[in-house]
Amino acid sequence: MPQSARYPFRSHYADLFGSKIHYIEEGSGRAFLFLHGNPTWSYLWRNVIPPVAERGRCIAPDLIGFGRSDRPDIGYTFREHYRYVEGFIEELQLKDIVLVGHDWGGVLGFYYALNYRGNVSGIAFMESFPFTLEWRDFPPAFRRTLKLFRTPELGKFLVMRMNLFVKRAIPAGVYRDLPKSVLRRYREPFPTVKSRYPVYVFPNELPIQGRVNDTYREIKWMEKMLPDITCPVLLLTCTPGGIIGKDRAGWLAERIGDLTIEDIGDGIHYMQEDNPSGIADAIINWAKKKNLLQAIAK
Repeated sequence: MPQSARYPFRSHYADLFGSKIHYIEEGSGRAFLFLHGNPTWSYLWRNVIPPVAERGRCIAPDLIGFGRSDRPDIGYTFREHYRYVEGFIEELQLKDIVLVGHDWGGVLGFYYALNYRGNVSGIAFMESFPFTLEWRDFPPAFRRTLKLFRTPELGKFLVMRMNLFVKRAIPAGVYRDLPKSVLRRYREPFPTVKSRYPVYVFPNELPIQGRVNDTYREIKWMEKMLPDITCPVLLLTCTPGGIIGKDRAGWLAERIGDLTIEDIGDGIHYMQEDNPSGIADAIINWAKKKNLLQAIAK
């Protein structure tokens, strides 16, 4: 499947808590819910969804404050994002979902799966962290940048005034050189200083030891509960990767009973830009083996 900068999807909107959540939807059958992370939007999945949509119903929302979704006056903490994800699933009446998550989208997906076990048939995730972290878990360049973004006032200046998370983190997290047309689409949702506030909050919510807040405690609980996940789980890895290397993949395999690990080749953090067809093929093949492609009776 050739990679494209195009985003050829019809826009849909769900009304939640006085705000609109933008989403795209393709295909029919079992629901595959694609959740993005920071600082991306549903555009991240544009080349992954079409082949999967030939086998299932693919839905990709923009998290509140991201993409084409509204930006209400909220704190944009993990719990607030989760409230909208939970509400979105309820609003669309999604049943027996396969969650597909990247970065914070994967964390939100795991949290939903642990709270609504009867409504999740499978989880596919990549470059995500349903566990707490230490600084040594990050590659040196990522570590230095994240520490700057988490420094009071300086972090706000770099992320909101300079827009460095959007401008630098995405190209640095992709193995290949991204075309300007793609970079423009990632910058599109964040034209003003104020619009970048949700992007600023997420690195400060990362569950890294040394800053124990409500989000850290929620993810620590999730980490402890991983052995309770009984649905099939697919972990997609890449080389060299950004967050999940071989050691962490082995750590996850010790805790998640039905875990399949699939390496898709070259990639760093935003692996959807390096090998979307590899991601799509791996999801389809895994879902087929786990009997997750059956249509849901209406």
